[in-house]
Amino acid sequence: MAIQVGDKAPKFSGLDQNGDIVNLANYKGKKLAIYFYPKDDTPSCTNQACNLRDNYAALQANGINIIGISTDEVKKHKKFEEKYQLPFTLIADADKKIVTDYEVWGEKQFMGKTVIGTKRTTFLINEKGIIKAIITKPITKNHSQQIIDEWAAL
Repeated sequence: MAIQVGDKAPKFSGLDQNGDIVNLANYKGKKLAIYFYPKDDTPSCTNQACNLRDNYAALQANGINIIGISTDEVKKHKKFEEKYQLPFTLIADADKKIVTDYEVWGEKQFMGKTVIGTKRTTFLINEKGIIKAIITKPITKNHSQQIIDEWAAL
């Protein structure tokens, strides 16, 4: 069964770029945007992360917390965070448990070919842990505005 708006967000737990455990329960009572992306330090993923970084103050002003999740290792996340001064949490999901639970791992189109990987997707989760919106086509260079606009429309 596909995850849908109105569903309870799947619980997750993983290590962030600092090796600290982060889980969904840490965000109870807070607005959360979890964005799944394919790979650290690739052009589109970097554009997306830097757009969120550049607009982080606006996201925070709207009470929105950001978590990025990819299947990269903790060390790779740390390098990515440091290289681009990312102010938000990046969770390493090397065992693919979170991407599988959120149903964003699978076949996708990349440069005209079908490949297996993480489908770029963002989930907006409310203070009670309910999925309020799913952005299946994030605009990497304007993703923060998409997130703010989606929350405003709820």
